[in-house]
Amino acid sequence: MKKYQMMLGATAILAASTVTLQGWAAEGTGVVPHVAERSASASRSMILATTQAGQRLVAVGDRGVVLLSEDQGSSWRQASKVPVNATLTGVSFADERNGWAVGHWGVILHTDDGGETWTSQRVETSEDRPLFAVHFSDAQHGTAVGLWSLLLRTADGGKTWDKVSLPPPPNDTRADRNLMHVFADRRGELFVVGERGTVLRSADHGLTWTYRPTGYRGSFWSGAALADGTLLVAGLRGSLYRSTDGGDSWHKVDTGTQSSITAVVPLADRVLAVGLDGLTLESRDAGVSFEARQRPDRLSLTAAVGTDPNHAVFFSRAGIVAPQ
Repeated sequence: MKKYQMMLGATAILAASTVTLQGWAAEGTGVVPHVAERSASASRSMILATTQAGQRLVAVGDRGVVLLSEDQGSSWRQASKVPVNATLTGVSFADERNGWAVGHWGVILHTDDGGETWTSQRVETSEDRPLFAVHFSDAQHGTAVGLWSLLLRTADGGKTWDKVSLPPPPNDTRADRNLMHVFADRRGELFVVGERGTVLRSADHGLTWTYRPTGYRGSFWSGAALADGTLLVAGLRGSLYRSTDGGDSWHKVDTGTQSSITAVVPLADRVLAVGLDGLTLESRDAGVSFEARQRPDRLSLTAAVGTDPNHAVFFSRAGIVAPQ
């Protein structure tokens, strides 16, 4: 069961989801998704990913919950229409209006009104291959990643999604690694992180990919590019690696923790990271070193988003935590 739960997603699903093996099997056997329910307790739902859409914040999570905030995270409300109740694990906006969310059942949702209402672009309930993350570099070009090296790309705003066949990793015979997160650097190059220390790089909007060796054997769950071009990838048991040459070489950073890292958030004056067991990390030297703290309640933190150049909102298996 532990191994199976580890495959469910890059963030809090790993520790906080109550999905059972039997329930997961049901999701992948032709179940017809229902419209996500609106609930007065939506802000206390498990949140797995969040991003900015212009001045608005958008967060997604358990059972198709989508939360919106117009006041930098001080208050939240639920989106008015989400067509599926699948757990949503990733979200990305190309501009203040056009966004995409992905999740279980291989769901891909699109909004053109800043997250108020969503329509379905892809649902695949015949197989148990969830998508864990999505990134759009502009309103046309997007990449989504998921279970067992599932990688999809679009060049038409999601009207069509094509599977990308990845080459086998070095010293392996096939590409079957779980891909957990996708992000871009300042040059527009894409990076995907995953299990067994996987880092993939693409310079052509996700059409072709190369493996960038990290020397790490565990799972990466998150990553981010800093304004100066530095790349940070992080994951299992407090592991965090840093690159200053576009991903060609990587160096391990001592985080001082064994708690797994679920999200990395660059701000103007610092880098924040959050993780399981109430972990927060802070760096003021572009990721060269980090100071670790832990919440007294050990509440697992699952996602974070910058609200302005110097502040962020954290999320957890129990919903919104508080601005930092």
